[in-house]
Amino acid sequence: MIMPRFSSFFRAAGAALTVGLTLSGAHAQDVAMFGGDARHSGIQRTAAPRNLDVKWTFATSEAIVSSPAVAQGVVYVGSSDNFLYALDAATGALKWKFDAHGNVGSSPAVSGGLVFVNSADGNFYAVDATNGALKWSFATQGERRNTWPGVNGTAPRTETMPDPWDFFLSSPAVADGVVYFGSGDRHVYALDAATGALRWKFETGGVVHASPAVADGRVYIGSFDGGFYALDTKTGALRWKFQADTSDAMHLMIGIPGSATVADGAVYFGCRDANLYALDAATGELRWKYSNHSSWVIATPVVVEGRVCFPTSDSLKFEVLDARTGAPVFSLPTQLYSFSSPAVAEGRAYFGSCDGKVREVDLAARRYGAEFAAPGFAANAARYLDANGKLRNDAVWIGETLDDTIVAIRTRLFSLGSILSTPAIRDGVLYVGSVDGKLYALGRADDTQR
Repeated sequence: MIMPRFSSFFRAAGAALTVGLTLSGAHAQDVAMFGGDARHSGIQRTAAPRNLDVKWTFATSEAIVSSPAVAQGVVYVGSSDNFLYALDAATGALKWKFDAHGNVGSSPAVSGGLVFVNSADGNFYAVDATNGALKWSFATQGERRNTWPGVNGTAPRTETMPDPWDFFLSSPAVADGVVYFGSGDRHVYALDAATGALRWKFETGGVVHASPAVADGRVYIGSFDGGFYALDTKTGALRWKFQADTSDAMHLMIGIPGSATVADGAVYFGCRDANLYALDAATGELRWKYSNHSSWVIATPVVVEGRVCFPTSDSLKFEVLDARTGAPVFSLPTQLYSFSSPAVAEGRAYFGSCDGKVREVDLAARRYGAEFAAPGFAANAARYLDANGKLRNDAVWIGETLDDTIVAIRTRLFSLGSILSTPAIRDGVLYVGSVDGKLYALGRADDTQR
């Protein structure tokens, strides 16, 4: 994060995807994870919300950066209060909560009657989806945030310090009876989903908080070392590695904390070096890269019928590119940084941003549609945003030390109700978390779930 001082086609395509990609009944309801599936397609195989009115809210006691997963009429989400929650999707009523003994900054995955989640206590947990009882746990070598000297240009420049923008933990992906995830201990892990037994682990050169995408016998994942890795799903052997730029002396524009998506023989991912990359999924050969002009790309892109869609941070855009060439198709302005990944249903994309808003993008009409704002937006916009909805830098970024930055993020920026969580959509209802500690169910208020 750069601080100031330093048309009908898509609508038809969305409908076709909703019908064409629908899984058979029970299986579609049983499996849920970050990005919608192991490929991180972002395509929600369900009806889109008719509106973004609040249907219900559920309050935890700390910030939610975890993205919810919805399966069998239950919403699962983690919170910074150290708990994993299971809520009734129709009412928001609490079914159970599980103590993960650490910040749950990862997004849960649901498969085979189990819920998998990564915790900041350094353990990976599998719990019973019906009652929250612990089934097994696996101890990594320990979680930690990414650290560098003078990270992001923060003073003092020679002090090694944690990255205050490293919000997320790696979220699990489940495929063929194996659960994959990354860790702050620099490793990528593959565990037997039923027992938690270690299948393999692979060491990178940095913290791994990206979430793995799994497709065609390969696990795709980035690291804060700037490397993007393709690993064999069965053995963990390195198939290929792509190295992004790591030349920035201030450690500002280095690292891959965001997650990839796999589509049509290519893997797409954003990087802090300000590029969105498209690589050949089989070989790692660069197909193209798109510059976001000194702006991080943290969100996982979504590929919809030959178009790549993603929001950005400092460049304040929702971008749509040609998936084959990387050429711009259209973009829409945002008001504030976005780390939330888009979820697409019926030709509409939904994403959150740091101003506490969820926005709907009509991909066919190339315009915004419905919008939701967390209560913090109305309460604090006048203090921290200008008349155009842009951040008042002089009111937020006061001081240059790590402590100053943390205060600016946690007490000023986050007071807007920032939405870092990626939406999940099911039966016309959108579920999303906010740093105000609440999970929101959004749809048309007078609708029952369809």
